[in-house]
Amino acid sequence: MVRSPLRRSLKGSLPAIRRHVSMTATQPKREGDISDAFASMSQADLAPLPDIFRQLKVNLVKGREAAIEQSWRRLLRELRRENEIIAQRGPGVIPQVECSDLKRSIGEKEEEIRKRGVVVVKGVIPEAEARAYKTEVEDYVRRNPWTRAAFPAHDPQVYELYWSPPQVRARAHPSFTQVQQLLMARLWHTSPETQLSMSTPFSYADRLRIRQPGDASFALGPHMDGGSVERWEPEGFGRGGVYDEILAGQWESYDAWDASGRVDAVTNRYEGIGPCSAFRMWQGWMSMSRSGPGQGTLLVYPLVKHAAAYTLLRPFFRPVVAAAAERGAEGFLEEGNWRMMSVEEMNSDLQGAVPGKGLEYTEEWHPHLELGQCMVHVPDIKPGDYVAWHCDTIHAVDKVHAGTQDSSVMYIPICPVTEQNAAYMVRQREAFRQGAPGPDFGGGEGEARHEGRLGEGDLARLRGLRAMGMQRLEVREGMRRGEREVVERANRVLGF
Repeated sequence: MVRSPLRRSLKGSLPAIRRHVSMTATQPKREGDISDAFASMSQADLAPLPDIFRQLKVNLVKGREAAIEQSWRRLLRELRRENEIIAQRGPGVIPQVECSDLKRSIGEKEEEIRKRGVVVVKGVIPEAEARAYKTEVEDYVRRNPWTRAAFPAHDPQVYELYWSPPQVRARAHPSFTQVQQLLMARLWHTSPETQLSMSTPFSYADRLRIRQPGDASFALGPHMDGGSVERWEPEGFGRGGVYDEILAGQWESYDAWDASGRVDAVTNRYEGIGPCSAFRMWQGWMSMSRSGPGQGTLLVYPLVKHAAAYTLLRPFFRPVVAAAAERGAEGFLEEGNWRMMSVEEMNSDLQGAVPGKGLEYTEEWHPHLELGQCMVHVPDIKPGDYVAWHCDTIHAVDKVHAGTQDSSVMYIPICPVTEQNAAYMVRQREAFRQGAPGPDFGGGEGEARHEGRLGEGDLARLRGLRAMGMQRLEVREGMRRGEREVVERANRVLGF
């Protein structure tokens, strides 16, 4: 792996970083909702970032300016070619596989899934069972009128619920457990020494959405979860050197599916409400309704490797013709209209990145992604289908739900076993016992008084204790050294 300034500047600083993480991770958060996770939804301060980020940018490119500029030009050519394909194919570009024959289905489409960074797994949970989840959730809210207001408060679409019976059952569903294992082990890879296990997924508690026809309030634009300014920081993704190849001017060598560097990455240095501190290999949701393009559903930018490369390099370049009125003009996107900033010109901008918030994208900030035509809908979805997208995939939701029935999903990411994730599970299992929100989210009473909330006995019957960090993880025959070691470490962290 290329050694970039991200990693070199960490020498001697790791103990301080670990102290920072361990201290802030236990501090209770104020109450909040999904709008707190995004600057565009919470009216957060969008003033220029502090000068320390300008200096960070200077350090990242120093001595490699020529290589990075040539890499940028190659990237722009690839984006133009690939964007044309995406615009032509639309939702047809999204790979779909059948849960009933998952190993074969993934094998046939493995290369395409890796390129696109998204996959639809059909029929994970029986359709009638999954649709009944939505009715049960609504009944859970009716029986507990003290449920904290969702977003937006005047017309709830995204609910601050984490422990409703359907959510707990869906996360522990045996069919979904198999899907999680295969989506990790068949698509991701690590070195034998990497302290990570994909044999047993941890269960990460997230929210749910019941979006009604006509809704335009939950207009969450293009964004990338799992870190914002941390992607450039040596104390963030630099700890594992996740993006070293990109920042060395070799974006083609970057492997989005190598999990080795992400084990040590710090994705939530600023402890915002919503940004995830656990390593979620896949983001995802389980559908409780039928939906299709334009019907309040998900959109993605289906080029995960290209998106990461463009995201990391964009802050170092500016257009020669920069006036907003010229952005639609012929030649604006041409590589000749873009040049790398000198040290004297460098600013602190990290387009769309705000500490403690999600990383957001716009056509103004990220013009070469051509988001207007290349953010494509996932295809038609039925209850029980699971949609998964790589943690670096740019995604959004329909600005307006133009369908005729609700668009309802339970957000369920996929998390491997790491020591950091085990520490998160210690906090999350206590939140489960208390009925409190998940540790990454806004605090408060949560579901502590909710009638019908499931307990540990229910989890035991669902065989969901191990995934929730309430049962010892198994050390299996044939495990690679790194996997065996991390399972043993995780068990110690979990208290077993």
